[in-house]
Amino acid sequence: MNIPRNGLVLAAAAAAFALAGTGPAAAADCTIKLGVVLPVSGPMGLVGERIADTGQFAVDVFNDAGGVKGCKVEYMLRDTQGQSTVGVDAAKSLVDIEGVPVLVGAVSSGVSLPILTSVAVPSKITQISCCSSSTSFTALAEEGKTEGYWFRTYATNRSQSAMGALLTANKGYRKTAVIYVNTDFGVGLAKQFEQDLPKLGGTITKMVAYNEEQQSYRAEVTSALEGDPDSLFLVAFPVDGATITREWLSLGGTPNLVVNNSLRSADYLEAVGSKHLADLVGYDSAQPRTDSVATFNAMFEARFNGPPDGPGLHSMFDAVTVTLLAMESAEEINGTSIRDNIRKVTASGGEPVHPGPEGIAKARELLAAGKAIRYVGATGPLQFDENGDVQAPKLTWRFEGDRNVEMDYYSTGDVAELIMKLDN
Repeated sequence: MNIPRNGLVLAAAAAAFALAGTGPAAAADCTIKLGVVLPVSGPMGLVGERIADTGQFAVDVFNDAGGVKGCKVEYMLRDTQGQSTVGVDAAKSLVDIEGVPVLVGAVSSGVSLPILTSVAVPSKITQISCCSSSTSFTALAEEGKTEGYWFRTYATNRSQSAMGALLTANKGYRKTAVIYVNTDFGVGLAKQFEQDLPKLGGTITKMVAYNEEQQSYRAEVTSALEGDPDSLFLVAFPVDGATITREWLSLGGTPNLVVNNSLRSADYLEAVGSKHLADLVGYDSAQPRTDSVATFNAMFEARFNGPPDGPGLHSMFDAVTVTLLAMESAEEINGTSIRDNIRKVTASGGEPVHPGPEGIAKARELLAAGKAIRYVGATGPLQFDENGDVQAPKLTWRFEGDRNVEMDYYSTGDVAELIMKLDN
């Protein structure tokens, strides 16, 4: 997302890192383990690598501020490969062998869900995801089956389907085909889109699911082309999404593409080619226009030599930071205490603390003094509801040359109003 930055913000970020070595004492000779399960290979590997790097960045910032309770945080990353069985095995290894008290991840809802139900909840381990958006988690929480151990820093896919339908309608498309990944995430999003679009004046010509990691999707694309659609709503991840897009265009499909947030990716753009994506539009979660977001953006750019454009980066930074603050706040570090303290460090009424070593050092000092804090971070002021969900603004975007460019911004209130309109 392109947020205007100025010299003061950049200077503040640089100063925060310069002061890190002279501020709080370096972490003592002890270690706090942070378990992380993300896809760094497979169809989501390119996206997952950037998210994983951002999580490590958040840990580094915390360690620069003195660590958790004076101990260095160890970032224990395990690859899910985007597969549920691999993800569950990775999570079990972290919990049973490494003894981690918390799991950050995963990306795909189809991986996060079995980790939650078969590892986190039975082991009384807190799980917080940067990126899983399925409404299945909300339903589980409402039924009491998460026991409060589930949190996410990314809004549910109810808002994604609404934004996809709005984009399609605003472009004037009236006959839309849908191709979607056959996972809990993809199915839920596509089915909700199928209900939303007609309420805004559009029609669905064909709904086609696909299974991941195929060499070709010619059969699925051919099926989706039936009914002469004037547009395609594509729910995919970069590798398979690029293959589907190339085959869609080569078989005569319209270039009028509406895509989900995962395709807001330089890897997808490079694999397809910008000249073929001039008519593409997409949506993604946005961050509020706050100083804390601008500070994070500047910190990220200083670390990675580029802006935090892409899915899951802001929300991963906050997932890790909120977890570490909850550890700092807890008298004893275990899954249940982390669960109980996540809301304490994000509750309204606490003194605001922001990203960066100075902000984390301030948070540690306040907590040590018995004072309440409220973390206002890379996604703005987080507020978890009773189901562990958050709400977030949205943005729409397009590709311009080798960059993705923001088109419009929708506040949390705007998104809520849209969903209310669609649900009534």
